[in-house]
Amino acid sequence: MRVVIIGASSGMGQEVAKLLLDEGCRLGVAARREDRLQVLKQLAPDRVETATIDVTTEDAPTRLRALIDRMGGMDLFFYSSGIGKQNRTLTPDIELNTVNTNGMGFTRMVGEAYRYFAERGEGHIAAITSIAGTKGLGPAPSYSATKAFQNVYLEALEQQANARGLKIRFTDIRPGFVNTDLLSGDFNYPMMLKPDKAARQIVHAIKAKRRVKVIDWKYAILTPLWRLLPRPLWRHLKL
Repeated sequence: MRVVIIGASSGMGQEVAKLLLDEGCRLGVAARREDRLQVLKQLAPDRVETATIDVTTEDAPTRLRALIDRMGGMDLFFYSSGIGKQNRTLTPDIELNTVNTNGMGFTRMVGEAYRYFAERGEGHIAAITSIAGTKGLGPAPSYSATKAFQNVYLEALEQQANARGLKIRFTDIRPGFVNTDLLSGDFNYPMMLKPDKAARQIVHAIKAKRRVKVIDWKYAILTPLWRLLPRPLWRHLKL
C-alpha cells in the first residue's frame, strides 16, 4: 500500500509512519522540516520518500502532487499536521495562526487529496482531528473551533463523494489528550495518552475502515456525555 503522511516529523504522525513501515507499506512523508523525516528514511531507505511541505503555503498542493508522483500513486492519505495552544487572553497571533494552519491548511491539503482520489475514482482519507471539536473550549477558542470545522468538513466530503459515486473512504480520528509536542508545557492535562499506544489504535481504525474513531476508550465514553451537557451549564464551568 502506498501512503502519504502529512505531519510525519514528530508525534502521532511519526509513530503511525513507523507502524505502517513495519507492515511493509511504501511511504511518502512530509513536514515543514524535511531533516526531521530522516529518522523514517533511515528505517527503510527504499520505501520512504520525503518532501518539504508547509500546509500554510499556496504551493503545498503542488508539492503534494509531486510527492504522489514520486510514489507512483497514493492509496491512503493520512493527515497529522496541526497546531494548538491555550489562549485565555485571546492573543491575536495565536488565534489567527491556529485558524490558518488547522483551517486553511487542512482544507488545502485534504481538498487536494480528495481531488486526486476523485480523478482516480477511489482512495482513503484519514485525518487526526480531536475530541476538542465536541464543544467550544474557553481556554482554546480557535483550536476547538478549527477541530469542529475539521469534523464537519470530513463529513461533508464523505456525503459529496457518496453523491458523486466515488469510492473514497474517510476516517475521522478524534484523540483525547496525547503526550506529544503539541501539548508540552501548556497545561497538566488529564488522562494523557502515550503516542505509541494512540498510534496503534489509529492504524487499527484505518485498517478497519472506521468512519469516526475516538481514542481511547475512556474518551469514547466521556465524549458523548460531554456533548449532552446543556449550554447554560457548559458556559458556567471553569476550565
